[in-house]
Amino acid sequence: MAKRIIQVEEKVPANLLIPLSIQHMFAMFGASVLVPFLFGINPAIVLFMNGIGTLLFIFITKGKAPAYLGSSFAFIAPANIIIAKFGYPYACGGFVVVGFCGCLLAMIIKKFGTKWIDIVLPSAAMGPVVALIGLELSSSAANTAGILGDNIDPKNVIVFAVTLGMAVIGSVCFKKFLSVIPILIAVVTGYLTAVAVGIVDFTPVLEANFISIPNFQAPKFSIDAILMMLPVLLVITSEHIGHQIVTPNFTKGENRP
Repeated sequence: MAKRIIQVEEKVPANLLIPLSIQHMFAMFGASVLVPFLFGINPAIVLFMNGIGTLLFIFITKGKAPAYLGSSFAFIAPANIIIAKFGYPYACGGFVVVGFCGCLLAMIIKKFGTKWIDIVLPSAAMGPVVALIGLELSSSAANTAGILGDNIDPKNVIVFAVTLGMAVIGSVCFKKFLSVIPILIAVVTGYLTAVAVGIVDFTPVLEANFISIPNFQAPKFSIDAILMMLPVLLVITSEHIGHQIVTPNFTKGENRP
């Protein structure tokens, strides 16, 4: 029996709404939380701006393009170099300029359409770009999982193996309702495994304030930092267009955004 496809204009059934929402939150958790950790900044800032960006995107597209605007791993390499050489405020300046240029590109696409993109960024180019992002991050994922380096902790390996194994097995073997949330089940199973082996520390959670304001910083601008960051625009453009091309395949859409 084929899985039901929920159309963009439809409401998610109540019995799926919460588990699918939680699963999607965890699916975006890596980009939304890991990226700021790698930059040494407060993840709350990124989560806050992701929320604002997503609400603006839904408003501008009138809800016709379902998407969550999270962080992009494409920024990691240039941002780390800029932070090491100039400081984090200059990386913020690079983020601002890339975002502004992205808005200009969006207006160009609105004015002239998308046909020229097929020439400048054909599928043969966009596919490898998105694939390379994932391949480049494989070492970061393995390092975060604790399976690289001279001192490998068996506890980290156990959590990694259980989480990945559950995700793979669930995607292939789960049926009916469970087949919809294999990632959520894998995350929960991996977390419980981490608690069981004793690598989860609840102290920061217990000591954290219930409400706190993120420590925003004003951006600084340097032409050198901006030029180092600007090529990321090509990568995230390919990434975003790829997402928009694939989305209609899941929603039975007939037209490309």
